[in-house]
Amino acid sequence: MPQHWGPTPHVCRDRLGPVSVRSLGTPCLDDRGGAVALVPGLGAPGYLLRTVERCARSGPVRLLDVPGFDDPAGLCCCPALEPLAEVIARWLAVVPPAPVVLAGHSTGAQVALHAALRVPEHVRALVLLAPTFPRHLRRMGPLVGAFARTAVHESPGVVPTLLPSYVRAGPRRLLSCIRSAQTDAPEDVLPSVACPVVVMSGNHDALCPPAWSRHLAGRARQGRAVLVRGAHAFPHSHPAATAAVLTTARERPTGK
Repeated sequence: MPQHWGPTPHVCRDRLGPVSVRSLGTPCLDDRGGAVALVPGLGAPGYLLRTVERCARSGPVRLLDVPGFDDPAGLCCCPALEPLAEVIARWLAVVPPAPVVLAGHSTGAQVALHAALRVPEHVRALVLLAPTFPRHLRRMGPLVGAFARTAVHESPGVVPTLLPSYVRAGPRRLLSCIRSAQTDAPEDVLPSVACPVVVMSGNHDALCPPAWSRHLAGRARQGRAVLVRGAHAFPHSHPAATAAVLTTARERPTGK
């Protein structure tokens, strides 16, 4: 059911034991398994709001503010891959009334992948948006070069959606998140995922080249790769195309 919002998305807060998780999106989740849950990259949710708004036109959606750089209440966990995956898995097990389409962007795609492995019964489909990092980018030198090659293709409008979160995070926390993602090998994890997997990449993205997306999709039991226009931040510059893939995953029967 479409759930439009006004000038700003609805803000939700879900208690998970000693911590709480803040999310942005529609106030209600679907008990028929039609909700979309999004995990941002490097803890900066703002650039995904365009995609969230598009998804909300056809059904319930939540953008998780993790680890909580934008949350006035503070961080819900350490800004590293494993603690983030654990929090997302706990949220999936407690909050949505039915399995969701779980999506993550960039380092958030790695977090979503590990969360899906923890609670497979709560994930209907997994969508990896520009997942990081190919093997050759697991060192800082090549990563900096790939970032520079990608940045020239990004929309300047994405910067204001990222910068406030990055400033609140600070360089130490951002580096911690990047380093933890560089030690991960998603290609080794994907064969263990039972649900359908979609891997999306932008045609000008050196951080997640199309060949890397195709490789990851091939590693999944039920995987397919989707190429869209744009660079690494294509969910911001091309929200309609991104939301269309998420909506298709939401509407596709499980296991198809």
